[in-house]
Amino acid sequence: MILSAELTLAILVGFVMAWAVGANDVANAMASTVGSKTLTVRSAVIIAAIFEASGALLASGQVTNMIRYGIVDIAIFSQQLDHFVIGMLAALMSAASWLIIATHYGLPVSTTHSIIGAVLGFGIVSVGAQHILWLSVINIVFSWIVTPVLAIITAYCVFYGISYLVFSAKEPIQQANWFIPLCMSLLVLIFSGVTVFQGLSTIGIEFSDWQKQIIVLSFAAVTYIAGWQYTHRKLNKKRQLSREEQLQAVEKKFGILSIMTAASMAYAHGSNDVANAIGPLAAIVQVLNTGVLTEGATIPTWVISLGASGIVLGLMMYGYKIMETVGNGITQLTPSRGFTAQFSTSAIIVMASGLGYPVSTTQTMVGAILGVGLARGMAALNRKTIRSILISWLITLPAGAIFAAVYYLICVRVLL
Repeated sequence: MILSAELTLAILVGFVMAWAVGANDVANAMASTVGSKTLTVRSAVIIAAIFEASGALLASGQVTNMIRYGIVDIAIFSQQLDHFVIGMLAALMSAASWLIIATHYGLPVSTTHSIIGAVLGFGIVSVGAQHILWLSVINIVFSWIVTPVLAIITAYCVFYGISYLVFSAKEPIQQANWFIPLCMSLLVLIFSGVTVFQGLSTIGIEFSDWQKQIIVLSFAAVTYIAGWQYTHRKLNKKRQLSREEQLQAVEKKFGILSIMTAASMAYAHGSNDVANAIGPLAAIVQVLNTGVLTEGATIPTWVISLGASGIVLGLMMYGYKIMETVGNGITQLTPSRGFTAQFSTSAIIVMASGLGYPVSTTQTMVGAILGVGLARGMAALNRKTIRSILISWLITLPAGAIFAAVYYLICVRVLL
């Protein structure tokens, strides 16, 4: 049986994986707000630290279970748990290696693709392709196709809606008076809804359905009232401005929405992509602590906290490279465009997290920014950057699988 030294190694590798997720994926989540000059990198890191941890603690359980149990048939490992532990270690090392390489070159690859490719790689080389849960894998891959397409469509529609309802209106400031509070309350409705209905039970807090509905609606109502007071106090003083000055003032006021969506993106990322780091680690901890491998085991809080802290550290140390690529390299962003991209991305990701699907933050965010760019015309897109990103997406899953297979074979020879 694997001894405590392997647990120490698993914790170390899991933390490095979380660091790599922060350096690459969290930077995607915050890139549009930094790219639109609404937040500085330092402010983005502070917001990410708070809301990444919240999303990881309150809404990550379903996705973590998919990574742990939904790809390889764990029953086959019941008599060879040491091979399962080594396989999960290999998956973590594989995904971390690929993410660090990609981040060094400023490529916003998908950590979700990396870790799932890695789990597939070790599963195939250890127990064979016949023990892969291919239906689950197909569902995950299907979500990878649907999610960016849905993000493009959503962002495209939201951008046109904002343009028509606010920026094309005769009095843009008056339109912004009710539109901005409405968007603020909608954001709160989505995220409080997923947290209250899906997340609170993971930390032992239970409410009846009607109590949950009251809580969610109350949060949304309070947010709308606060937003209404904010816009009327700040915007009504500008009524005598020329149309061009009004547009500039409204664009500036979208900054509050951009900051809220930055927070929601961090929350959504914590709820979904922290599983990429802690899913394999949680499985290893379960086996080493209990000697059994069963579905539905509780995820220790310290494991989630380790993942969240590693993610924030990675963002602080290295995330600026990906922020530059995604925030400035695809299309020119303003606060309203940044809000559009982040609102579309965060809403899709957090709902996918509630359903237990490990979707790609990178794909969703890039898809949303593409949707904004398409709404402005093809000339607004940097096709060279887009081509580089697409190529990196295509090679990520096989790269993760190959790295994992090699690491698994090495670790089996060294540790067993």
